[in-house]
Amino acid sequence: MMRGEDIKIVYVILATQFTICHFTPFVIMQESERIIPAKQPIYLEGPKSRTYEFGFAWRVFKELIKGFRTLHFIGPCITVFGSARCKEDNFYYQTARSFGKEIAAMGFTTMTGGGPGIMEAANRGAFENKGASVGCNIQLPYEQKLNPYVQTSITFKHFFVRKTMMIKYSYAFIIMPGGFGTMDEFFETLTLVQTKMLAQFPIVLFGKQYYKQLWELIEYMASQATISKQDLSLVLLTDSVEEAMLHVKTYISSNYELKHRKRLWWLLEK
Repeated sequence: MMRGEDIKIVYVILATQFTICHFTPFVIMQESERIIPAKQPIYLEGPKSRTYEFGFAWRVFKELIKGFRTLHFIGPCITVFGSARCKEDNFYYQTARSFGKEIAAMGFTTMTGGGPGIMEAANRGAFENKGASVGCNIQLPYEQKLNPYVQTSITFKHFFVRKTMMIKYSYAFIIMPGGFGTMDEFFETLTLVQTKMLAQFPIVLFGKQYYKQLWELIEYMASQATISKQDLSLVLLTDSVEEAMLHVKTYISSNYELKHRKRLWWLLEK
């Protein structure tokens, strides 16, 4: 029998009909062998000193203000969420690229997390169609490079500040296939809309096959009365870029009038 320390790589094979992006092995390592050093577990140590807590609050405040000043004039956005791991030859990469072009054609700004994969594809589509392209990047223990199709960018340290910015400036949300991060963004946005903390902006879940089991779970939740059956109408599940964009256009044109902000010289806004 193999000892625990002899096991280095465990391959997990999922019985899927096709590969979405690419296969990545799970690596088991000893603490001394970490490639990505863990951050200090500051949230698990209990209360910090008042000085530390004030400093943390001040750093978050500064990050929020920086985000407001950077993104205040980018115009109305449509945010595209999705995996950072999809390559250029992937179907969903090309679809996200089409979404970027369609968003630019509507006169909206395409906003993403600023990284590679689906994010790059959506920014690229907007850039190629002469539209505005924005990336809200995140500092990770490993480097996430900003993709080259972003015109306006900002890098955040805290995920919750980043998500606040990506939701704050958007009139619609397109959820492409992705992993944990995409699910986090999808369900947080959906919860804000469901609880009416956020206006009922369109949410599109793209990829019927990819999200088949997730959608069945959501339907099961409705059948068990843990969510309302009306909540299912908050999300459009589709495989069609045309259907998705028509859904977004119809809702926005029926409920909102686009208004661009004026710059105030006395706030040093350029």
